[in-house]
Amino acid sequence: MILNKIFPFCIFLTLLSCSQDVKKHENMNLSFEERAENLVSQMTLAEKVSQMSYESPAIDRLEIPEHNWWNECLHGVARAGVATVFPQAIGMAAMWDREQMFEVANAISDEARAKHHQFAENGKRGIYQGLTFWTPNVNIFRDPRWGRGMETYGEDPYLTGELGVQFIKGLQGDDDTYYKVIATAKHFVVHSGPEAERHSFNATPSQYDMLNTYSPHFKKVIQEGGVYSVMCAYNSYNGLPCCGNKSLSNLLREEWGFKGYIVSDCWAINDFYMPDAHAVTSSQQEAAAMAVKAGTDLNCGNSYPSLVEAVKNGLISEAELDISVKRLLLARLKLGLFAPKGAVKYEKISYDVVDSEMHRLLALQTARKSMVLLKNENKLLPLNKSIQKVAVIGSNANDLEVLLGNYNGYPSAPVTPLEGIKQKLPNAEVKYAVGCKLAEGLPIFEAIPASVLFTDETCKTNGLSAEYFNNKELKGEASHTRIDSNVDFIWGTTPPFEDLAYDQFSARWKGVIKVEESGDYALGGEGFLGIKIFFQDSLLISRSEVHHPHKEYEYVHLEANKPYSIQLEYIQDNTEHAMMRLLWEKPNSNLADEAIAIAKEAEVVIFCMGISPLLEGEEMKVKVDGFAHGDRLNIKLPATQTALMKEIKKLGKPMVLVLLNGSALAVNWENENIPAIVEAWYPGQAGGTAIADVLFGDYNPAGRLPLTFYKSVDDIPAFSDYDMKGKTYRYFEGEALYDFGFGLSYSDFTYSNLKAPDHIAPGDCVEISVDVTNNSKIDGEEVIQCYASNPQAGGVNPNRSLVEFQRVMIKAGESKTIHFTIEASQLTIVDNQFKEMVMAGELKISLGGAQPNLQRIKERKVLTKNILVEGSACEMGK
Repeated sequence: MILNKIFPFCIFLTLLSCSQDVKKHENMNLSFEERAENLVSQMTLAEKVSQMSYESPAIDRLEIPEHNWWNECLHGVARAGVATVFPQAIGMAAMWDREQMFEVANAISDEARAKHHQFAENGKRGIYQGLTFWTPNVNIFRDPRWGRGMETYGEDPYLTGELGVQFIKGLQGDDDTYYKVIATAKHFVVHSGPEAERHSFNATPSQYDMLNTYSPHFKKVIQEGGVYSVMCAYNSYNGLPCCGNKSLSNLLREEWGFKGYIVSDCWAINDFYMPDAHAVTSSQQEAAAMAVKAGTDLNCGNSYPSLVEAVKNGLISEAELDISVKRLLLARLKLGLFAPKGAVKYEKISYDVVDSEMHRLLALQTARKSMVLLKNENKLLPLNKSIQKVAVIGSNANDLEVLLGNYNGYPSAPVTPLEGIKQKLPNAEVKYAVGCKLAEGLPIFEAIPASVLFTDETCKTNGLSAEYFNNKELKGEASHTRIDSNVDFIWGTTPPFEDLAYDQFSARWKGVIKVEESGDYALGGEGFLGIKIFFQDSLLISRSEVHHPHKEYEYVHLEANKPYSIQLEYIQDNTEHAMMRLLWEKPNSNLADEAIAIAKEAEVVIFCMGISPLLEGEEMKVKVDGFAHGDRLNIKLPATQTALMKEIKKLGKPMVLVLLNGSALAVNWENENIPAIVEAWYPGQAGGTAIADVLFGDYNPAGRLPLTFYKSVDDIPAFSDYDMKGKTYRYFEGEALYDFGFGLSYSDFTYSNLKAPDHIAPGDCVEISVDVTNNSKIDGEEVIQCYASNPQAGGVNPNRSLVEFQRVMIKAGESKTIHFTIEASQLTIVDNQFKEMVMAGELKISLGGAQPNLQRIKERKVLTKNILVEGSACEMGK
């Protein structure tokens, strides 16, 4: 009897104890580490493994909600519907402005928090809806051919590190307890193309290059920026895939003190066993075990589910998984994802911050600051606003894609260069012509008009028969049917019908196309997730399982007055921006004639040229000569553009060239023949307004190049050569077209009264000051740059290195004294024992508006000072 009474009571106590254990993760009196450890202790093996993939499912019994770790915010919250879109990363780097980088990132994280909380309140926890962002890309843009270089902060490790620290701080917030969002420094390490080889390439940099170029900025964003996540790269490093390379995680954690978690690049673990990739393991289980043992905690991909069997087969222990799972839960706790409502101050950020007027103004200010004036012969710029006739020419003049770059969100009111110029000159006649293809083989797309689309072969009714389904599989009976005159829809978050979920529907269009002119047509489409186009009952285009829209096309021959069947299918699945467009390029041999005609009538010709995210980017299928897999084979401006400008130059009109691009261009003819050139990058939603402000003098440009513009690829080593000799301003011995750090202004600045010590001891910092005067009648910003070189360092070290910079506003006629403190760590070289040392001997310091080799630029005077470093060399540590 007594036993019968005691036994149920014991069960009750056990259950109570378990209940209390389950709730420990909500106990605010326990540390995050204790709470994470408690949760891990209660998980089954399968549950632990489930939390190590980017699509982490809910564990209801432990009150762990679903979490998708994949999110992007390279220059604005990306792929999650309407958001403020700032200039592409390379454009923001051209600002050379720490404070502005922080403000941009702070605005982005405000929008990120607001979006996440709205998603969560509506039960949405999918891709691009969380708080863990895979930004910034701090790889070194060591070669201008790399298609993803636009995502970086340029070619210099100091500039990259300084800007990266500010961006990370702006993202992660200033709360002592909770992160605003978590930033991710990527891609670790020695990663910068070629894109075609990234799944199999083995980077073997010298120890000199590793210490001087490939690692300092990663070290900085960890130790100074406090970044809480690092993404390992696709490529191998010294024979092992980066995501399976223990030496790299040891460098991060043991030497640099990194406390966060490591995430793989997407499907990088698959490369471990794929025969056409690294092929260092024979199975998915071995690959997954290798990655976790090497410190890769989180898998973007589908490899880590095999860890359950890997544990059972003895390839890895459950205790080893526990380390990674704890790190991941700790990150979620530090984001406040398990905190009681109201505990996290960032929950108070209202959704109306998204696309707010304040953020739109910040995007405009940032775009203005990113503009680099490369040439201004005879002070052609700024243009007079009294001009009555303007010709705007070029396929980049009125194209949304070149505003947005890649990894982008969707602005509500983007302004192209053409629109910006028209708004600037409301009383002038502004005419526009495309003039030429951006590159031979790249179509000039437009929506296929209703006039050539018909519901059936009788060709009596214009448009296409449309079916809309309240599911993402095109299944069952259509919820709605109608005739759509054409398919050119950007719904965003507003579905085509009120009873459809904007992120869960599908559509099909059927009909025929009949043209009046025979010829070769580029036929294609653009959609967010899944699109298919059938032509004459055969599949022409299929694109699915992508996370951003991209134009896909094929050339087809159409005979005049002959009907061809066409069918489109579209699937919208858990994304925040719905769009589907049926596009074409029809034969047109009059492009140049149209441009020449409007140029003849104009007082000034403004070219909007460059390249496009359709040509450069991440592992792309590009069918254009001179481009491959997203990279470039040369760095010339495509010949189609130069040929057109040569023809228009014969007219003798004043000409201005605005470049829109994400990487350096060898515009040699243009530099010799066009009097004014502005580099505008991919400038974001306000790009057109910012360009017009610069061209017509409402903003004084002060951007500086964050990378070298070479004259030819023949001037630099092979793209696949990761030896830094001959690449970037730090090692390049030739004459550049435009140097790193270069940029002009409408103001005239001079430097005087440089003060620096005559001698220092190794390990001392260097205090420097200089007076900067604006001798013009125009207020302007100047970017003061300080470089150091060690003549005794030897050929394995840089010729010179940027060691400080500051962007300063100086009013007309005003002088300012600028003070710099150069830390000893910035003055190091790598000795033959691979130690970072401040050497005794001569140290050369230059200070001015450019590098010391730019003495030929009168507008950018540079002052120099030799400092003697006395005593014994000083090792600066790891």
